[in-house]
Order: sequence, then structure tokens, then C-alpha cells
Amino acid sequence: MSASTEEAASTSAPTRRRVRPSQIVIGLGIAIGLVTVLSGLAGLVFPHEFDDDLVTREVFGGIPAPLKVAFYVVVPLVLVYGAVMFSQRVRNWERGRPDNRSTNASNVKRRARDFRAGVYMKTLLRDPAAGIMHSLIYFSFLILLAVTTILEINHQLPDNLKFLEGGVYQGYSFVADVAGVALVVGCVWALVRRYVQRPYRIRIKTKPEHLAGIVVLLALGVTGFFAEAFRIVDTGMPEFEKWSVVGYPLAMLFENNANAAGWQQVWWVIHVLAFIAFLAILPITMLRHMFTSPLNMWLRDRERPKGAMKPMPNLMETELESFGASTIEDFTWKQLLDLDACTMCGRCTSVCPAHATGKPLDPREIVLKSGEVMAATGDPKVSPPLSVDGDITVSANSLFERISTEEVWACTTCKACDEICPVNIEIMDKILDMRRYLSLMESDFPTELGNAYRAMENQGNPWAMNQGERADWAAKLDVDVPVVDGSGSLDHEYLYWVGCAGSFDDKNKKVTQAMAKLLTRAGIDFAILGSSEMCTGDSARRSGNEYIFQMLAMQNIETMNGMGVKKIITQCPHCFNTLLNEYPQLGGNYEVVHHTQLLEWLVETGKLDLSQARLEERVVYHDSCYLGRHNDVYLAPRKLIGSIGGVEVVEAGRNGTKGMCCGAGGARMWMEEHTGKQVNVERSQELLATGATRIATACPFCYIMIDDGVKGEGVDEEQVKVGDIALHMLEAIEEGEANALRAPDTSMS
Repeated sequence: MSASTEEAASTSAPTRRRVRPSQIVIGLGIAIGLVTVLSGLAGLVFPHEFDDDLVTREVFGGIPAPLKVAFYVVVPLVLVYGAVMFSQRVRNWERGRPDNRSTNASNVKRRARDFRAGVYMKTLLRDPAAGIMHSLIYFSFLILLAVTTILEINHQLPDNLKFLEGGVYQGYSFVADVAGVALVVGCVWALVRRYVQRPYRIRIKTKPEHLAGIVVLLALGVTGFFAEAFRIVDTGMPEFEKWSVVGYPLAMLFENNANAAGWQQVWWVIHVLAFIAFLAILPITMLRHMFTSPLNMWLRDRERPKGAMKPMPNLMETELESFGASTIEDFTWKQLLDLDACTMCGRCTSVCPAHATGKPLDPREIVLKSGEVMAATGDPKVSPPLSVDGDITVSANSLFERISTEEVWACTTCKACDEICPVNIEIMDKILDMRRYLSLMESDFPTELGNAYRAMENQGNPWAMNQGERADWAAKLDVDVPVVDGSGSLDHEYLYWVGCAGSFDDKNKKVTQAMAKLLTRAGIDFAILGSSEMCTGDSARRSGNEYIFQMLAMQNIETMNGMGVKKIITQCPHCFNTLLNEYPQLGGNYEVVHHTQLLEWLVETGKLDLSQARLEERVVYHDSCYLGRHNDVYLAPRKLIGSIGGVEVVEAGRNGTKGMCCGAGGARMWMEEHTGKQVNVERSQELLATGATRIATACPFCYIMIDDGVKGEGVDEEQVKVGDIALHMLEAIEEGEANALRAPDTSMS
């Protein structure tokens, strides 16, 4: 079939119109509104006779008919209004590019796990005070919503099917009052935290809408208790109402009030008005995260691995005219949902190494500013994620209307912001997409980065070294290191991927040599590529230059696939992440292991004997971001250090998922820090504060940055020794063996 025939066929063929998410939202709102109206009509058309002898309560007891009618008219209208307003936000998400986040049999369990972790506030509870406070508000609100729904269902059932009677009603009353107390306590706690304690990350973004949201929720709880108390007084203080553990004691204070019925109506009206106010502000203030955040948690799971960037088409063959993100429409719909899911809590800000050291980057601001552009350029326009000063205007849908290039280039891609976000917002992806645009479309990148680009393109490595020198480190070893020609086949079990730093940097050459000795000791069959090994392209990709990344990656993949490579050992977490998680996007599928993982396995299986290894030292381990947060490898390095005799292991204040970046990731290794304190200095000071005599790293960039930082503090190697875990291990083994040889001479003397 010719192209013209195909076009004609596609034109004439009937197209199935897909229901848009924004339309579904409106449909749901109308449906809920109709159900509410029908519920009210049912109560009027089929009135129930209330038996005073039953252990229960009369729904709308003491409330005049006109107020009941007003309730069932106004509330459905507000529900529909809220749905329409919310659908307008969803229309903004529809502006984004496709992103496959569909739920299927293969990911439903992971989605459920992520959702549970989110709604159970697993991340939020890392800060116990904030976590418990939010839990009190969130879970109590859900319980009260369920309580109200159950009451309305019971209200519409025939008399012979009603279930809120006797002990069930008493238990129901108890649960409702306890949930109400939790809501009130949570709201008061939130007010104290935001307006009295005022933590920095909260204080700098506190707006009037925060107060409005908390006050409305607090009003729901307080007015509910007073309406309940006067209802109990009006019904004669029945004994069974003692299960209302707040309402009944409160009622005792007003037991002799002659106008209890009137006061009940007053408090009921205020309670309903508070509920209507809640529904009205829900879609236009940050309270919307009650819906958008759980949705975002459910959609967290994606097709690519955690450490991988979004794939791009082959730049040599694609017909795309623009790359990366410069406008709102360049983001995916999921990235736009992120902007409305943000709770503005500032946890991302609190852990960002760039922000902590005075750089212009604030991860929360990236989300908020992107959201401002999305809101201001929508059709129709909607409220921004958080209210902004009137002087701030947005004239176009360009992200760079609000976000500066300095913010984008300050990121170290440490992923701390993504890791700590309690609602699973993907902040780093947005920054990297903007970098792609700046690098590929505008050539707007730091000058020093241009030098690294040219070196990777011309010499095959960012160090601008001669490729022929890649294997020179092996010539000085007393062990045999096979160097294979990339044109042949690999007749060894493992390919040892040395990496650029391990090949050219003087510090890291020692790590490479130590690894070669350890692998030889363990009897591992390995070889290196030498001059046939090119840079993996990590720095190019993380700085947005997909063209150079693909050029390097395709060369490496062609070489390794031609050789039949199956297993790879890396000592650089950046190489590890790229080879394992990103090369499959281009056809390179290998079993990749980081050297700390392999060493851990060698020690556990007895292939590497540490029985005599000993270091009488206090050791602190510095987490590599690309090994830890990007790939969840935290235990292997720690187990290795702990397996050395005599070692006292200590932890830095920030460790594991909260570990502090060294400052070199995201191609920052090749850029100067012109603003604020240097990230590696901040981290080095923190590591030195532990009193450790050795600092262990598991990344060549970390080794360079931390060693420079420690020496910059005037601490020499005799006081604190910085080095890769492989260096510490080999030294411990060799020292232990030397001590064992000296031991007989000592005993004989």
C-alpha cells in the first residue's frame, strides 16, 4: 500500500473518540452530586419513623426541613463546582506529552506497594513530628469522611435493614469522636508548627491559603463536637451517648441550657458552612493534594529503572526538531501532574546540597515555578500551585520565564530531592529535561563543560587524555592484567570496566591497581579493554548532551556486543548506573556489578580471605549518590568495611538515603563552583566531624572531591586517610599478612 493510499484509508476510517481524563472528573463530580440529591429526595419521599427507645440517633434530628432542603441543594452544587474546577487542572496535565504509566499485571503489586508507602507516610515519618502531625489530620479526616458516608447510607436503608443501632452505634460514636479529637489535635499542632515553631523550609513559603485550609479543617472538628453536644442535650442526655467520649462531657457543660435545640441548629449550620468552604477551596488551593498526591503515589512505577534518564530517539535518524524541555508542553502529562501533587513541604529543599551551600537552585522552586507557568498559560487559566506575588507575571508557556539557567546547572543530580519527596514527585527529571534543551538546542552551558564535551568527542574521555594510555596503570603491577582487543571475542568471565577516572586520574589509578590485585587474589577471571574502552557518556547525558552520549554509548555497545560481553565489573557508580540502566535503551544488555557488590560476594563465599585483615581505625563511609539513591546499594559497602577486623564503623550525620552529595555528579565534576560554599567542603567537614581516622568511598568522583575537601581543611593523610574501599581492604589484608609473618619472630625473641 502506497503512502497516499494509507493516508486516504486512515482519513476515511472511523476514529474512536477517547474520553479525556478531565471529562471523567466532571462526570464523577456530577455523579456524586446526583447521588447526594437522590439521597436527600429519598429522605423526603420515604420518611422514617424514629423510635426513641432505640440506641441510635435520628439523622437531621432537630434540624428544620428548610435547612435540610438547603443542604441537599447547596452541597451537590458545590460538589459539581469543585469537579469543574478540578477538571480544569486536569486539562492542564493533558497538555503534556505521552508517558506510559498504565497499570497492568506486571506492575500492579509495585504500584500498590508505592501507594501504601505513600499514604502510610513512610517517607514523611522520617521526620516524626511532621509525620505524626500529618497522620493525625489525614487519617482522622478519612475516618470522619467514612463515618459521614456510613451515617448517610444507614439513613436511606429501610427500617428493617438499619445497622447503626445498639452496640454498633455506640462503637460508631466512639470512633467518630476519637477521630474528631485527632483532627483537632493535628490542626492545632499544624498551626503551632507553621506559625510558632516556624521551621525555615515552611516559614519561607507560608501563605494565607495555608491558614485557610487548616482553619477550615479545625472548624469542621470543633463545630462537629458542639453540634453533637447540643444534640445530646436536646435529646435528654441519653445514657448510651456516653460513648460519644467528647460530645457527652461537652454536653454536660450545657445540660441546663433551655435553648439547646436552637444552639444545635446554629452549630450545625456553622458545621455545614465549614464543609461547604472546604469543598469550595479544595480544588483551588494546595488542599487539592488530598487527591493529586495519592494519585501521584499510585503512578510512581515506570518502565525505566530508577537510575535511568528518559530515553531519546537516535539523534542521527530522528525527525524531531526540538529536544528536551523549554515549554510546559515539552513535559509529559505525569510531570505536569507532579506540579499539582506538590504539598510545598520543602523537604526537597532541606536536603538539596546545592541549596544548602548557597547555590541558586531550590528543588521546590523548580516545581512551583513550573506550576506557575502551567497555571498561567492554561486554557482556561487556573490558580498556581501556591499563590504568588502580584509583581510576578508569566507572558508565555516557556519554563525559562520563571526558571533561570543558573538554577538548572547548579544541580548535582544526587536524587536527594526525589528520594525524600513524600508524594513521589520526579524533580530531577524536569531539571535534566531542561538541561537537554539548553545543551542541544541553545548551546547554553557553562564554559568549562564545553571543554569536557570536546574532550569526550575527540579523545573519548572527559579528561582529554590519550586513549592509548588507558591501560598504563597495569604496567606497574606485579600481577597479570589481560588487555583484550575490542575486535576479538572476550574469553574471560568478566570484563573489568575501569572507567575514565580509574584509567587517568592519579588517585584512582591506585584504586584500579588495588582492585586488580584483589580480583587476582580471589581467582576472578577478568580482562580490560584498554584503549578500546570509551567513556560511558554519563557526564554528557546528565548535562543534557544526548548527542555525545549516544555517540560514545553506541561505540561501546558495538564493541562489547561484538565481543560477546556478558558480565561487567565497574568501580565507578556512574559507569555502573549507565551500563546497567541506560545502555539497554540502545541495545546493550549486560550483567553489571559494582566492585563493592562483587567484593562483598567474594568475602561471603570465602574466595577473598579476610581472616588476617585488620585495621585499628575509626572508619566512616561516604555514600555515593549514584550507588545509593540511584540504585539502592547501601549495605554492600558497609558490610565490607565491617568485615575488616579492628575497624570501628561510624556514620556521618547524613547517611544512607539522606547521604550528602560530594558535589561532582550531574557533570558538576567538570564545572567550577562560583557561588556559595563548595559542596565537597561541606561534606568533608561533616565526615571529619565524626572523628574518623579513615574515610571510605566507593566512587572515583567522591574520592577526588572528598580527598580535596579534607586536605583543604588542613588535614593531611597521616591524620585522616581518604580512599576507596578497595584501597582500605587491600591495605588491611597486606598489613594482616605482614603481621602474621612477623609474629613468629616476636615469639621466638
